[in-house]
Amino acid sequence: MARLQSLAALAAAAAASAVLAGLLYKRKCGRLTARVRELEDSLADAVEKAAAERRGRVRAQQSLRRALSEQGASPDKGKPAKAPASYPMAPIGSVQSCFSTRNGTPRQPLVVPLARATVVLNPARVAAEALEGLASYSHCWILYVFHLNTDLDKMWKDPARSKLKAKVRVPRLKGGKMGVLATRTPHRPNPIGLSVAKVEAVDGHAILLSGVDLVDGTPVLDIKPYLPYSDSVEGATIPNWLEVDGALAVESIHFSEHFISSLSNCWAHVQKQALYASADEFQDLIKEVLSWDIRSLSQRLRPHQVTIESKADDCGSKADKDCRNKEDYQAADSCSIVVYHLHLEGIDVSYKIDENSNIIVDNAALLPSAANQNRCSYLTWRDKLNTL
Repeated sequence: MARLQSLAALAAAAAASAVLAGLLYKRKCGRLTARVRELEDSLADAVEKAAAERRGRVRAQQSLRRALSEQGASPDKGKPAKAPASYPMAPIGSVQSCFSTRNGTPRQPLVVPLARATVVLNPARVAAEALEGLASYSHCWILYVFHLNTDLDKMWKDPARSKLKAKVRVPRLKGGKMGVLATRTPHRPNPIGLSVAKVEAVDGHAILLSGVDLVDGTPVLDIKPYLPYSDSVEGATIPNWLEVDGALAVESIHFSEHFISSLSNCWAHVQKQALYASADEFQDLIKEVLSWDIRSLSQRLRPHQVTIESKADDCGSKADKDCRNKEDYQAADSCSIVVYHLHLEGIDVSYKIDENSNIIVDNAALLPSAANQNRCSYLTWRDKLNTL
């Protein structure tokens, strides 16, 4: 009997303990529920506060833009209008291109498949993670600044005196004019360029591109992936003057024996910093670049910034001088040959072109700045390219 009483007492104690534990658990759950509700309310308040601040910033930005826009229109006709609103932009990187100067840089992207460049982003502005996924695209868009435009200083320092030319001369029209916004001229209301390029490789803050029409040192504003389903418009049309086949094509390109030997000597100095695997591949680049007549309209009508060589010994100094002073250089062809220069990868390539558009590439010479370049080269990308 005593044992039964003891067991009953233990059971009663256990039941009481279980009831007490249940009460404590319920109280604890109540406290936790209250705490969760308190945190949820606090989070909702924080979200609402952030949304209110964001709405305030948007309203302030809109008010500022309206104020700046209103400043552009002067209420008094006698007073000059103030500068219109502007939007701050800064380059995110720059281009290291095979094209040292504007002369020879293709007029459009992808027409010279071997034309290579490296876009190097500024680590202080753009993290390397920003390029994650870009290598999965075949092509990308490059937005950049036409930094070598001759009228940039006037546009920035005194925009009121910088008048936009409504029409520009078009190479395919042989000097005929077309509306500036109907062309790809670099001399635009705002000196912004847009080019598509093939993505060869991505490494850290650098992108290797091909098919570029970008000159060395070009400041890059943005990079966007090329999307065929939206960027390639089915059924798109162009004006008839753009459909002329071979309008700027040359007849033939030949390399002299002297050029082959001189290129070999130059290549020994530049190969460690060039974007090409060999002198033969570099020669292929030259052929692709020169397969289109890269001369400007004024150079074709009146060559300038080139070398004039005498054709024969009987073309004396007086005749030579007379030839150089003529306005129309075509009249000088009987006593002189025009030698043009193309700067690629730190090498000065000299060539001549006759009246039938046949090109002879004569010489290769090392440019003075070639040895001082510090840039990404083929050796930088070799392992990346071999794994593609």
